[in-house]
Amino acid sequence: MGHWLQRNIIEPGKLPLLLALTSFVVTFLVTRVVTRLIRAGKGPFGNISSGGVHIHHVVPGVVLSVVGGFGAVGSGRHGFGAAVCAVIFGIGAGLVLDEFALILHLDDVYWSEEGRKSVEVVVLTAALVGLVLSGFSPFGVNDMTQEELRDRANVISTVALNFLFALAVLMKGKPRMAIFSVIVPFVGLIGLVRLARPGSPWARRFYRRRPRARAKATLRAYHRDRRWAGPRRRLQDLIGGKPDPVAARR
Repeated sequence: MGHWLQRNIIEPGKLPLLLALTSFVVTFLVTRVVTRLIRAGKGPFGNISSGGVHIHHVVPGVVLSVVGGFGAVGSGRHGFGAAVCAVIFGIGAGLVLDEFALILHLDDVYWSEEGRKSVEVVVLTAALVGLVLSGFSPFGVNDMTQEELRDRANVISTVALNFLFALAVLMKGKPRMAIFSVIVPFVGLIGLVRLARPGSPWARRFYRRRPRARAKATLRAYHRDRRWAGPRRRLQDLIGGKPDPVAARR
């Protein structure tokens, strides 16, 4: 284990990324536990207010992200300073993305149905950073040989082609697959050959005069949403807690 860590993480300069990812995930999980205890009225924790204004944890999160981000830029990829800045940035990012829905809606939707977006963004971010940590490079550049990497034309054409894949998948109404295809282009290829979701820009443009394709896409989207809505909701409830019924109806 020590040899693997030294060869694959420390030597390539990925230790700050590992520390940032770890602190990011741990901060999010601890924050969710604390907020759920506050919501249930248990434990010694409570909301922080100043002058009658509730201070959301996104505020210290922004400060820590700025400090850790600028510190990481100035400290490089090796050394104690880089590790400390990575941990600070990971903590700040965890606090910020835990309230991503609040930033998006400019409203306190933490315990509402809209607040589930925070959990989705955190899980997606952790997965993408994990792929980068495992050696995957954006737009599939990691799959190229050293000779191909030295050829700028090959690099540029590969990045451009995979970018078009990701853009086409996004137009098909599949944002999650589009984001993952930036790191793993094969995911984009799968999303590209499958039918677009109804209501997506692709469907409005190319299915307008194809009623059979439009009906098939609608039916497939219905069955997929029905199949995965329950498990996805249970996972979100497990990680982030169940939304407030009043806020959900509102």
